[in-house]
Amino acid sequence: MSKNWISFPRIEGQASRQAHADLPEGTYEREIGREGFFGPATHMYHKHMPTAWTSFAGPLRPRAYDTTKFDGFDLSPWSAKPLLANAQVRIGIWRLSEPMRELARNSDGDQMLFVHAGSGDFHCDFGHMTFRDGDYIVVPRSTMWRIEPRDDCSFLMIEAPGNAFRLPDRGMLGEHAQFDPAILETPSINHRFLMQQGDREWKVAVKRRDQISTITYPFNPLDAQGWKGSLAPVRLNWRDIRPIVSHRYHLPPSVHTTFLADGFVVCTFVPRPIESDPGALKVPFFHNNDDYDEVIFYHAGNFFSRDNIKPGMVTFHPGGFTHGPHPKAFAAGAKFERKETDEVAVMIDTRQPLDPARDAEAIEDQAYVDSWRGAR
Repeated sequence: MSKNWISFPRIEGQASRQAHADLPEGTYEREIGREGFFGPATHMYHKHMPTAWTSFAGPLRPRAYDTTKFDGFDLSPWSAKPLLANAQVRIGIWRLSEPMRELARNSDGDQMLFVHAGSGDFHCDFGHMTFRDGDYIVVPRSTMWRIEPRDDCSFLMIEAPGNAFRLPDRGMLGEHAQFDPAILETPSINHRFLMQQGDREWKVAVKRRDQISTITYPFNPLDAQGWKGSLAPVRLNWRDIRPIVSHRYHLPPSVHTTFLADGFVVCTFVPRPIESDPGALKVPFFHNNDDYDEVIFYHAGNFFSRDNIKPGMVTFHPGGFTHGPHPKAFAAGAKFERKETDEVAVMIDTRQPLDPARDAEAIEDQAYVDSWRGAR
């Protein structure tokens, strides 16, 4: 059902006629928008930095988690440490350093693994493929799979309960923008896959309604001899993404959407040139993303919009308060100190509010909310 938004574009007081560029001197821009960055919006021009609070109390506060402090994993992906969740998405962290001894099967929904560290072999119903750091592995619901790591592996786990991952509509950019679908890799019925088949006993740990059932076979059920069709796990590395850029305008993060499902999107931030136009913002604009919660997993590089954030950390900004670049990052952007970014990060924007898991409390940086204080 389409929405007939109340629309009355107008300008009041001192304002720029172009969003994210040529701000009135001495002002800070804040975007108030609906439906993420796709609905109607107003740009406010403030005398003070919108995040220059002196205190912030209550559950709405911005949070940062250091997932490198998680421990206690076992060989099953169902031992992943939960981080944030709602009815449509579950986000967690899993580590693996030895071959899985059982197959896994998620009958609740599609599973996505983002490889933060490590490399190895991925075996599933459809065959075998290798993986390395920076890979997305999208596993369709009810696929049986297992991993043989070649070194210590760390994964960001994104589950879509009762849902499926899809590619976004690129619109006027065309379907080959950002990455050509032909670059998506699928498993192969190759020699390595055929050699792992055999008659020794295998167990499958099946997750359904968050409960685990175990099915035992007297043989390896990954025994396919071939297949045909258009449904299979796919692999995509961030290095294969060619970002959409504009030298005169700071694009909203939604333009970097890589995958989506009902109720949330997965975006990938990869190295790109920083805007060179003298009047254009060089860092993300302050904004009220009131209809979405924002989660960012930091994979590699220096994060040009954040301060004191390192790889393996996660930030969580609930919808409903103004956020944007840290004060130091904003000042550096104003000086145009960097000409390109080197960061790699995964952003998950969710339409419904997220709840932090109890396990996340132990790894939260309680001082993160105070890191936003800036010049007033």
